[in-house]
Amino acid sequence: MQIKMVYKGIIIEESLSDNSILKKINIVKTEVEKVTFEHKTPWLDKWTMHTISVLDKDAPEVAKLISNALESKHEWYADFKNSKWHFIIFRNKVFKINRVKKEEYKKVQKYGVALGIPEYQLDFSPEIKI
Repeated sequence: MQIKMVYKGIIIEESLSDNSILKKINIVKTEVEKVTFEHKTPWLDKWTMHTISVLDKDAPEVAKLISNALESKHEWYADFKNSKWHFIIFRNKVFKINRVKKEEYKKVQKYGVALGIPEYQLDFSPEIKI
């Protein structure tokens, strides 16, 4: 019997130019958070955060779907992970990171900072448990 790995993550609805993709993704919880100065998104009043669950077999397709749907006016990312792998998704760029290889996270952090995403928002510590 094969064990199915499930990924969990968050998508911020306001980061999407096409939120119809949310109908194709398993949303397990939704929370709305008031935007603060620290979020560095002054064009928004709130973030609608959808916690998602993705089956292992669907992960590459879902990552590509999200990547293509992220809006282009501002730099955003979304991510989902399981105990072994972490998909970190930018517009038109998807990283699949082995969670035990810290050096792989460094290239993602450099990429995000180069886009202008605040460094504190790119804290992808491999020690974080899901």
